[in-house]
Amino acid sequence: MKAIEANFDGLVGLTHHYAGLSFGNEASTRNQHQPSNPRLAAKQGLLKMKALADRGFVQGVIPPHERPNLPLLRQLGFSGSDEQVLAQAATSSPALLSAVSSASAMWVANAATVSPSADSADGRVHFTVANLNNKFHRAMEAPQTARLLRAIFRDPQHFTVHDALPQVALFGDEGAANHNRLGAEYGDRSLQLFVYGRDDNGGIAPGRYPARQTLQASQAVARLHQLDSGQTLFAQQNPQVIDQGVFHNDVIAVSNREVLFCHQQAFVDQPALLATLKQRVPGFTAIEVPEARVSVADAVNTYLFNSQLLSRDDGTMLLVLPEESRQHPGVWRYLSELVEQGGPIGELVSFDLRESMHNGGGPACLRLRVVLTPQERQALNPAVIMNDRLFATLNAWVDRHYRDRLTQADLADPQLLTEGREALDELTRLLDLGSVYAFQQ
Repeated sequence: MKAIEANFDGLVGLTHHYAGLSFGNEASTRNQHQPSNPRLAAKQGLLKMKALADRGFVQGVIPPHERPNLPLLRQLGFSGSDEQVLAQAATSSPALLSAVSSASAMWVANAATVSPSADSADGRVHFTVANLNNKFHRAMEAPQTARLLRAIFRDPQHFTVHDALPQVALFGDEGAANHNRLGAEYGDRSLQLFVYGRDDNGGIAPGRYPARQTLQASQAVARLHQLDSGQTLFAQQNPQVIDQGVFHNDVIAVSNREVLFCHQQAFVDQPALLATLKQRVPGFTAIEVPEARVSVADAVNTYLFNSQLLSRDDGTMLLVLPEESRQHPGVWRYLSELVEQGGPIGELVSFDLRESMHNGGGPACLRLRVVLTPQERQALNPAVIMNDRLFATLNAWVDRHYRDRLTQADLADPQLLTEGREALDELTRLLDLGSVYAFQQ
């Protein structure tokens, strides 16, 4: 049996709401203060997971974090009972309460950067948890993410989960959303392409929106993962597209095996980068989408590149898109022509992920890619792997615990905190995770 690429999707949390917390993410800002539907959000994600599992792809689940984050509110000076802490925060700083209630951990493309055992010197799968320090509401995620990953990838003989890099701007790290792995077969040694937004030693940078990933962080992750310098490459994202709302590389490019599907304006000095990849990756194929066919603005609005590119048994690839791409006439016309031409992409499938999309995250944001050998697959926690039984179990769990409407004002409701803890306590048993949340300690 060969190594495969498994996709682990984040399960949307119970406090999913639209607070416009992510400056630089235009969808997040545009939908600020709109009511959300956490139950629908979770079910939309589960439907995508189940559909891909039914097609034969290995699909796992990564649980949500506990929100509101009461320990953080206490660290910031709020005191008393849980109810009193919530009330104080809601009265004096509703924006802060919203931030510590964010369900953004659902976008597990930012959970960590992953390097397969084939590429690491010690022959283990390496994870480095992202520090996400560009945004307060995400910077709090790292410790809980590490606990969850260690509960899933729990065999130290096969897996190493590194804690996040130092929480300073120099090492701003946004995880797998800025990382690609390019090679013919998943189990072969491959080239790892790290994409950064800025070099803190100088160079060009965006002027309107922040560049969240640094070169220094990417280099540190490569060292932690024991990668051969001859099998790594560092490329800068085009600062002009960052200023148009491309806050991560996975909003402007997606790769699978030897194929890179990207916009014409994705990278700094893109012709030179593609020439280098062609020289270093056997069989490398670039599918560059011209600006004349799909503008950067349309790519951001439809999340065309925030798609999953998956290998099918017939040797072609499946492109998993948000429904917004299918509904855009120009984007869908381009994609249909691409399939008709008979290139690497042989099929298009779209999913309604509106609840996630309205907060600025599409199909690729919701998943963390992990290449696994058969032995590594046997070593991970089997309870998180999607199948008919788990799909039914989690849907029933969502129906029992999730609200179908949530606004920022609802975050002060102590009952929401109780509902969340009861739900997560049950989820840890369903997924055989152990006591991974602070309230369980």
